[in-house]
This record gives sequence, C-alpha cells and structure tokens, in this order.
Amino acid sequence: MNYSNPANLAVLACPGGEVFADEVILHLKKYYRHKYDATVSDLVRQYNMNTDDVVRQINFINDAGPLTSLAQGGFLKYHTPQFKVPARFTMFPNGELKAEILESIRGKDIYIVQDVENRYPLSFNDGSLTRALSINDHLMSIFVTVDAVKQAGADRVTLVIPTYPYSRQHKRKGREGLTASRVGGILESLGVNRIITLDIHSREIVNAFKFMRLENLHASYQIIRQLSKVTEIRGDDLVVVSPDTGAVDRNKFYATAFKKPLALLYKERDYSRVTKDAMENNISEIKLLGNVSGKTVFMADDMLGTGGTLLKAMQFLKDQGARQVIAAISLPMFSGNAITYFDQAYKDGLFYRIIGTNAIYQEELLKREWYVSVNITKLFAQTISRLHQGLSLSSLLDNRAIIEKRLADNRSL
Repeated sequence: MNYSNPANLAVLACPGGEVFADEVILHLKKYYRHKYDATVSDLVRQYNMNTDDVVRQINFINDAGPLTSLAQGGFLKYHTPQFKVPARFTMFPNGELKAEILESIRGKDIYIVQDVENRYPLSFNDGSLTRALSINDHLMSIFVTVDAVKQAGADRVTLVIPTYPYSRQHKRKGREGLTASRVGGILESLGVNRIITLDIHSREIVNAFKFMRLENLHASYQIIRQLSKVTEIRGDDLVVVSPDTGAVDRNKFYATAFKKPLALLYKERDYSRVTKDAMENNISEIKLLGNVSGKTVFMADDMLGTGGTLLKAMQFLKDQGARQVIAAISLPMFSGNAITYFDQAYKDGLFYRIIGTNAIYQEELLKREWYVSVNITKLFAQTISRLHQGLSLSSLLDNRAIIEKRLADNRSL
C-alpha cells in the first residue's frame, strides 16, 4: 500500500458538505502520515538502513508510480497527499445546478461528501452568488455531481451522506410512495457504487438496492464518551429509556453496555394529524413501562426534526419523577423553530443536556449551553481509508466489543 501518496483516493465536497469533508480530509492526512512513519520505522529496523535513505527510496517509488504526480519539494521529507478534488458549482437564474471537476480524476476512487440538511447560505458561481438550499436542492446537487464524476472517468464512486435523504418515507401506510428506496434507486442508476451514512432511519431501505452497498455507521462510541463526561454512567441512578418502540434496539444496546435497566415510552399517535412544529404533533397519549422516579434518564434516538416528540417525552418523564433527562441524537436537524422551543424547555428544567453529532452543520445550536456536539468525522475517515484499502469494516460497523471492553476494564473512553 502506498502510504505516503495514495494517489487514487480523492474526496469531492458538494455545496453544503465542505466543512464535513475538510475535517474528514484532516483525519485522512493524519492517518496516512502515521502509516508512513510506521512504515519508515519498520523498514529502517528490518533492513538496518538509514532513515534518510528509506525516506528517499519511498518517495522515489511513489513519484515513479503516478508519473503525472511528481513530488513537490525535498526528497527527504513526507509529501502530504491533498485528497480534495477542486470543483466549481454554478447555479443558474432558474435554479438549475451544474458541477464541474477542475482536474483529472480518471481512474480514481472518489468519495463525494454532502450534508443534505445544511440550511445555511452557501457559495456558488465562484463566490458571486450565495444561496441557502433545501433538501431537494442538495439532492439535485448530488445528482449533478455524481454525473460529472462519472463523465470524468472516475473508477469507483462512493457517496458520503451522514443524513440519508427521505429516510422517514420508508414504508407505506396508504396511497404513498416509498421515496427512501426510490432515492437510492436513482443514485444506483447514476453509477454510485456505495453509500456511507449514519444511523439510517430504517434498515429496510437497503433492500431496495440491487448492487449498490450501504455502510451504516453508528456514533454510539463517540456518544458514550461524551455522556461519561456529562454524567456518571456507572452510577446506580441511571436508567435508559427508549423514547418509542422504534428506538428499542438502539437503547437496548446502551442499556446492555451500561448494565442498566431499560424502560420504554409507548406512544399512541393520531396519524390524521400532521406534525407542524414542536408544539403541534400527532402524539395523543404516552405510557411508561418501567420506573424513572429519582433517576437520571438517558434516551437515544436517530434523528430530531421539529423536536415535538422528544419535548413531550421529556415533560412526561419529569412528571413521572425523573431527576435529570439527557438525550442523544445522531442526526440533530432541529427544523423550524425547534431551537427556540428547546431553549424554553431547558429554562423550565425539562432536560439537562442533549448530545448530538456534527453530521449536520450547525451554527446557532452550538451556542446553546444545553447542547453538546461530538465529532464523528474521524469515524468516516477511518471508513473511507479502510474501503479504499479493501480492509474489513466490521469493527467500525459494530463497535460493541470495544465499548464493552473499555467499560469492563473501567478505562476512560
């Protein structure tokens, strides 16, 4: 493996995914620098050579391989790979989008990064236009970028979307579409080989793909690390609560890891009512299976939209005698006026902290005392590197073993 110059690995950021992509690239650079240093050290020891001679020969081999990518600078230093593919994104007056790749990517292993929930103003037309995009605009941006990459001759295309679009439309209750699977079908038809996402809302979505693979990552390790800084996870007063029946498996994972009891909130819903915001939702009744009186409650869910369901659950748990409520959200959307409602709920003492990931770009949310963000870009960088090298993802897709071991050893996470 060419550790110092992985010439075929490239990352391309769509508008909205730049911040996430840049952090992933930083981790990739650190990873490959570490592997490079380890390789040099091993070769020096194994062949009893001088370090400068080993570095010179490694750089020579790297430069002689891809002849179009000769080293810039000295021969006795590490040549940092760039990874990022320059691109230009144009938005026309009628709203159409165009992606242009500004360097050759023929034969490369391309990872396209997009944050479809980024609602902040983005730059187009070489900086002359700034526009906030809807999720549909972001989705169209993915389509035109994938098409441009395929037309430019990329060997393999992987789409990195921490939030899978339309994932809540994954089953039919009446005369409605299965839009989650249709989105995947479109991406597959465009030539996407693989999708990397985070805590997809339903694993049923994968069944819609013929050949395209989906790697569903989990932020549980990162969340537990942060939770251990917020509260005592080994204390006797901690109880894990599943906010609904759909989140039972996720919260059972945490309850098993912590060796704590698992309680369940059962919600009756009136599906004739459409959720508009945090105060107008379709929950008609809540029941608790378990005991939370005097306890610190920890709840985990995959996504938070308007937040009405979580706010109602928090109010109910406090009414049931919960001492403190902490929630973990993998995909913190906070749509509409959700942040305002949570500000008031925090003032009213309904919860202590909400732990979210940086899977979705946020600015206002990070200013809140009650919100704690955990960084998952290293997890995505590790996944990208392993896929590029053809290595197993098992330990990244299922991290129960490392969590249980560290908790059992009473080690710091």
